[in-house]
Amino acid sequence: MPTNRLAQESSPYLLQHAHNPVNWYPWGPEAFAQAKKEKKLIFLSIGYSSCHWCHVMERESFSNPAVAKILNAHFICIKVDREERPDIDDLYLTALNVLGNSGGWPMSLFLTETGKPIFGGTYWPPDDKMIDGETVPGFRSILNRVVELHRDKHAQLLAQADAIAEQTAAALDRAGAGVAITPLNADTVREAVASYELDPEHGGFGRRFAQFRGTKFPRVPALRFLLHHSLTQPEGELRKRVLLTLDKMAQGGIYDQLGGGFHRYSTERTWTVPHFEKMLYDNAQLVELYADAFEQTRSPEYRRVLEETLAFIAREMTAPTGGFYSALDADSADEEGRFYVWTAEELRQILGNGDDAQRFRTVYGLDTPNFEGKYSILRLSQPLDTETRKQLEPLRAKLLQARAKRERPFLDTKILTSWNGQMIAAYARAGQVLAEPHYLTAAERAAEFLLKNLRDPQGRLLRVWAAAPGKPPTARGPAFLDDYAFLIHGLLTLHDATRSDRWLQAAQSLTDQMIARFADEKRGGFYTTPHDGETLFARGKDCYDGAQPSGNGVAVRDLLRLGSKTGEPKYLTRGEAVLRQFSGQLQTNPGGSPILMESVATNIPTPNDAASTPVAGAAATRPPRRSADVVQAQVSRSGHQLQLTLTVAPSWHIYANPPGGRDLENAATRVAVRQADQPLAVMWNYPNGTRTQDAIAGEYRIYDGKVTISGTLNAFNPQAGALSMQVTVLACTAGKCLLPSTITLEVK
Repeated sequence: MPTNRLAQESSPYLLQHAHNPVNWYPWGPEAFAQAKKEKKLIFLSIGYSSCHWCHVMERESFSNPAVAKILNAHFICIKVDREERPDIDDLYLTALNVLGNSGGWPMSLFLTETGKPIFGGTYWPPDDKMIDGETVPGFRSILNRVVELHRDKHAQLLAQADAIAEQTAAALDRAGAGVAITPLNADTVREAVASYELDPEHGGFGRRFAQFRGTKFPRVPALRFLLHHSLTQPEGELRKRVLLTLDKMAQGGIYDQLGGGFHRYSTERTWTVPHFEKMLYDNAQLVELYADAFEQTRSPEYRRVLEETLAFIAREMTAPTGGFYSALDADSADEEGRFYVWTAEELRQILGNGDDAQRFRTVYGLDTPNFEGKYSILRLSQPLDTETRKQLEPLRAKLLQARAKRERPFLDTKILTSWNGQMIAAYARAGQVLAEPHYLTAAERAAEFLLKNLRDPQGRLLRVWAAAPGKPPTARGPAFLDDYAFLIHGLLTLHDATRSDRWLQAAQSLTDQMIARFADEKRGGFYTTPHDGETLFARGKDCYDGAQPSGNGVAVRDLLRLGSKTGEPKYLTRGEAVLRQFSGQLQTNPGGSPILMESVATNIPTPNDAASTPVAGAAATRPPRRSADVVQAQVSRSGHQLQLTLTVAPSWHIYANPPGGRDLENAATRVAVRQADQPLAVMWNYPNGTRTQDAIAGEYRIYDGKVTISGTLNAFNPQAGALSMQVTVLACTAGKCLLPSTITLEVK
């Protein structure tokens, strides 16, 4: 088949269009130079490899010789993979919003030769259609109309583009500006919580006035914020609805009941009929969320979701290098969802007609088609008990085996730094709460791969690892803010789980790079693009959390975590400064930035807020969340001798060093000392602790009440700088553990 310029690209999405008759260009100076030379407008198409409507438009229009003839004659056509270039995607999505269009993918825009937007839309059918008695213009009609305007009203089009570009730049600037007059406090957090409407019957977000009908996205950043906030009212309605959402998603068709993992979103209220693509970033965020929920509830259903989803990731989305692939398409055999759905005849042939088969159909809702009138999607009406699940497992395995023989959805094998950072965090968090070392091993392997391969010779992060046809994969493209922020999040979570200084040091190094390359030192916050990146007609700062958390939201959380772990006030100070920079947005749109709001709720002092209280031994007005909430630490020094006193709140304990027992090595209390940011050698004398045992961990040792740990500095120069101590603890009580904490102390 004939090819166009996209045949030399490594983006799977661009390669899907490499045989179109459209004379596509990848984004770059060649395309813009050609537009200027030929005095043509630019047609820009933005999408991604697993986008269903992108495939539809490719088949209907971009593969159509008649449409291609118009495009090639009158436009320079540029194709962009939004996952590789989120900066371009965000810029033109904002432009569409300025034009009054909500946006989506495929995104279709007409630009001047300098890249300024004239107007655009999303999917357009190839030809005009009659809908409700009105003619809706098709793509060919739109193209011909733009050709006429370019010929007859060229000056007006350029003026319109200038105006839209100015409005787009202003909209991007507003998102990163506006310090609030009043400080962020508990009222801000309460307003954010109240802004979300959760379906009381099926869970998930929606509108009460619409009876919660319509599309439902998981919106993990918001669910995470609400789950953590619900700890302030553990028996309250908020907590019930958040957990109901997790339960219903785990039982619904949005969750792949055969193969594990979550689809993109539900097309209706009950989570039954999904949009079938599977994205790495959705599954990464959901694994972290279910891990947090499992830690709080010990729900066997949440354990099932974690184990099955990570088994799916290991089986289908993990590269031989240890990195993680990006996405699985919604379509196969030219049908959306065909890989995942079943006809009654297919079920009869595979399962038979016995009593067990009928029970399987009943349990998984397969008696009546629930998709397009002829297909069935597996879903559960209630959680399965262990015995029922065991009895039905052979039939479930039969269906999975039969499904494996079908034409598979397209797998997008590019490896993105940002999404891999999220999956590293997911594996690390799951390994931590489930005490499963092989999950931690997977997280470490992926982290090693990224840190070794996704960097340029100067050590700066790159965004993409992918292969052009016939060539080995390579890293390319400068990293964006989300690449840095999400990978730092993964490394910090890995440090939480393993206590290895290696990951903390890597996170600190990347954080310093992130500050140097993205921080706005004049006005605060972080730009999406690096200071030395490609210059577009506007530059933005992201603080809105949609399907993905914002770069600024995760960066703030990283800074506050890193400051707590290292004792470096510069990270805490910058994190709090970024929060203040976005305080206007947080107060005018409190539900729009839940990751930033989570940092407000858990890290910024708010004297009237229960979420900011307790210390060990104090009368806490909410259940403790972090180990530091129930452990106090004091340190004294006399020459080379150090003495650390830990006071653990009643009914809680921390783990001795060494703890003994099975799988408790990473839970041990550990103490380290640094001077001028360099670790110092210390000979520690950890007490034996109190011997205890249980059926899971066997015999082990704990510290409770008051415990003293002494140490001797082997080499210490008082003139070399201030000393700081880092104390890592994991606090537990009967049947429950808190989040681990690293308490930083000044050593005088």
